[in-house]
Amino acid sequence: MGGAAGRAADLLERFGLTEAADRPASGWSGGMRRRLDLAVSLIRRPEVLFLDEPTTGLDPASRALIWDAVRELTGEGTTVLLTTQYLEEADRLADDIALVDRGRVAHTGSPAELKALVGTHAEVVVADADALTAAAAGVLDRLTGSQPSLDRERNAAAAVTRDATLTLPHLVRTLDAAGVPLLDASLRPPTLDDVFLRLTGSPGAPTGRLTDDKERAA
Repeated sequence: MGGAAGRAADLLERFGLTEAADRPASGWSGGMRRRLDLAVSLIRRPEVLFLDEPTTGLDPASRALIWDAVRELTGEGTTVLLTTQYLEEADRLADDIALVDRGRVAHTGSPAELKALVGTHAEVVVADADALTAAAAGVLDRLTGSQPSLDRERNAAAAVTRDATLTLPHLVRTLDAAGVPLLDASLRPPTLDDVFLRLTGSPGAPTGRLTDDKERAA
């Protein structure tokens, strides 16, 4: 079997739809119909493909199938414009992201560039209230360059830093040198959820544009 028919058979198999191929699509589940929509759009190997929230409501296995298909497309040179409300999806798939807030593009950039606008979240948990003040005023504000927030119920202090050189061992050593009785410490890089909430202050849908390496280099 060759041509479009062979390509269609291959796509049905890839998206796990072969067993249902002889049944009317009207009786398929929503997830199956979404996979079918993507399979149909790939029959002719498009140069540009628009995907509007293709994984909404899908189970993890079906979502992974679509992610793999999108990566393969971009690897073959197809440019994909993908809208999604799943920020993890945009982070994993997109080379360039536009964060849309109230119908307007609020910020654009690569996932790394957008995360750099927010910075790393540093948090320390100490033994008592006196140590909390010392950790926040004497260590975190100096290392991060930002005003720490305090959680007195947990004896925790947190701050955001854009200093990419700050490491967890350095944070722990500095706290120890300052005589702070440390119970826990963490450095967490920002997620795109952090970015969106910080930069827009409201939920919305980001738009990701995926390109192949040649197009990115251009």
